[in-house]
Amino acid sequence: MTSDAASFVAFSGDHLDAATRLSQQARWPHRREDWQMALALSKGCVAIAADGRMIGTVLMTPYGTDAGTINMVIVDEAERGKGLGRRLMQQAMTLAGDRRLQLVATEDGLPLYEKLGFHRTGEIVQHQGHLAQAVARTDAVRAAPPEDVSAMTALDAAAFGADRSDLIAHIASVGEFAVLERQGQLTGFAVLRRFGRGLVIGPVVASDLDDAKALVAHFLAGREGEFIRVDTGIESGLTPWLSSLGLGHVGGGIVMHRPAAQDRAQPSPTSFALASQAFG
Repeated sequence: MTSDAASFVAFSGDHLDAATRLSQQARWPHRREDWQMALALSKGCVAIAADGRMIGTVLMTPYGTDAGTINMVIVDEAERGKGLGRRLMQQAMTLAGDRRLQLVATEDGLPLYEKLGFHRTGEIVQHQGHLAQAVARTDAVRAAPPEDVSAMTALDAAAFGADRSDLIAHIASVGEFAVLERQGQLTGFAVLRRFGRGLVIGPVVASDLDDAKALVAHFLAGREGEFIRVDTGIESGLTPWLSSLGLGHVGGGIVMHRPAAQDRAQPSPTSFALASQAFG
């Protein structure tokens, strides 16, 4: 079958079970609940074969009207090499309109994304494993009450470069937040939530590396032996510390933007860990 034989329909809740099977086939850790969260924050489509099988997925997560991410791009392994990935990407780019776009690519996907106008701008390092060492909390970090959400949303926008208020609000409904204060001002935050095989920490936004470690440590404390994941930029400085705690470097991805990201000074606050590779 060529990709022209596939049809595309809007991604809906009816497709979640088939999407979960596709991600399992691709050896991704996503549970049905993880797909459900991604769909709640996104628009997307699925590819349907002539025999009715769902053979591909893609989501576009909008951040206001200016930015977004393309994610959950999966093609059934029996249908690869037939141009279906390109058609799924074109569907997502149509949904995005004029938004600036970001995605995290594998080496295999890099040539396609480059042909579609995406430019390599960074690298993500995926750390995960069973926490092997005890980690202490610091008094500078505390659990965040609901009234801190607006301040955390503003910090996230400054670090990410777009308003992700819908994402932060949704994470607040399923996860735990911690904040760091300096001289009475909220200067950083981190999030812990269920994902895949265990827990994920991110986003983590902070003024510097020491504060980022303090925020991550807040959620690591008391969780020895638990499976924890952190996705961080290769230049964040967190990698040696995370590895020393038993959260090994197991992979990652290539950050790409369309159009090419403009050079800008290191933002303060800075993003030290992603919400996920899908959301940035």
